[in-house]
Amino acid sequence: MRILLTNDDGIYARGLRALHRQLHRQHAVTVVAPDRERSAIGHAITLHQPLRANRVEVEEGCSGWAVSGTPADCIKLAMHEILDGRPDMVIAGINAGANVGINLNYSGTVAAAKEAALQGLPAIAVSICGTDHGLYADAAAFTGRLAERLSRRGMPAGTFLNVNFPGRPLSQTAGVRVRRQGLESGPDRFERRIDPRKRVYFWPGGDPAVAEEPATDADTDSDGVALSASFITITPIRCDMTDYDLLAELRGWVSERL
Repeated sequence: MRILLTNDDGIYARGLRALHRQLHRQHAVTVVAPDRERSAIGHAITLHQPLRANRVEVEEGCSGWAVSGTPADCIKLAMHEILDGRPDMVIAGINAGANVGINLNYSGTVAAAKEAALQGLPAIAVSICGTDHGLYADAAAFTGRLAERLSRRGMPAGTFLNVNFPGRPLSQTAGVRVRRQGLESGPDRFERRIDPRKRVYFWPGGDPAVAEEPATDADTDSDGVALSASFITITPIRCDMTDYDLLAELRGWVSERL
């Protein structure tokens, strides 16, 4: 299988290297990732400045393309300029920090997988609670098995998988659960400070993309609740954001002369 590997933590991130070590044993892997950390940048793309892509050595035996743009830029540039042909799959991660609930809207890791799905490719976004680097190998091994199954089974067009691991070894997880995306979020916190010129500024007090523990809501069918209970969560995400339940109703009461 030809796999395009990217992330939002930057091309030298340990999670990306763990995935490469796992996947390159059986697959042809190309790394195209941001040249620096781009966490919580969402689905932003670069429009008003040039993109640069430099070949770098990620680690011994692994080279890749470091791109000056966002995770979504990496997918676009890889597809249209860097790769010789279309990959069979895109995997984004392993992100340091869970991406569940509303964090999917902010995550560059998730955006990379979404961009791949928009390009018509099977894709997986992979994240893990916390920043314990010793857990990346387990998560990478599971992701490799999931990728092979996804390759055999296929995915509907415009859909990708969002996978999250609890911050513990694979053998100590509670199992695997397929769950919906929750709407839970952690509290927004800002630390109010005064600069040397007596002007007020604000320092964000919490980064939802790298929270140690995901927030939870009252619905036990959500990804965040299952992850907090030490389950590996898998959520199918659809790029089409249309609310089809409301679509017919809206047509009924919105006139053309509104």
